[in-house]
Amino acid sequence: MKLFQSIIILLIIFTSCPANASRNSNSYDGNIFPIYAGNGAIVPSQTTLEESLKNGRVSVLFFYLDDSSDSKAMAPVISGLDLIWRNNIDLIALTTDELQSDTSGSDSNKPNYYWNGLIPQTIILDSTGEVKFDENGMVNIDDLNKIIGELKGIDINDSTFSVESFNEYNSTISEKK
Repeated sequence: MKLFQSIIILLIIFTSCPANASRNSNSYDGNIFPIYAGNGAIVPSQTTLEESLKNGRVSVLFFYLDDSSDSKAMAPVISGLDLIWRNNIDLIALTTDELQSDTSGSDSNKPNYYWNGLIPQTIILDSTGEVKFDENGMVNIDDLNKIIGELKGIDINDSTFSVESFNEYNSTISEKK
């Protein structure tokens, strides 16, 4: 019996594959926000775009895929926006998988109206639903903060923020002095 148990243990050890997660790869590691930004509360979104527009709030749309290295790199920036502006904006992060099946794109109350087909894509809508920022790829958090600050009537020109990685998986937002 001990020989059998020893063989099973050896088989488990030698046949197991290591778990590899990497911010720089296009591999699927799970939801990018808890893994790479330390903030799993971003998804699912607390509100819909339709509700945000109806309530006249500033909306930030972030289109991403969990298996995109560029989306993984942007996760800490989006998480930083959530930390800085949590109660003042509606942050709506959406994987594009669900948007690809709905090709109508004619209703401005629906996220796929704004998605250009590339990821990651960050969009800021003012309280009337007008696009004030629309960019693909890596976006500087200071640029996003300035636009949101202007829309909220807050002067934040004296503040700059940086996204700093403290290990392969997680990053933190800090204010530069």
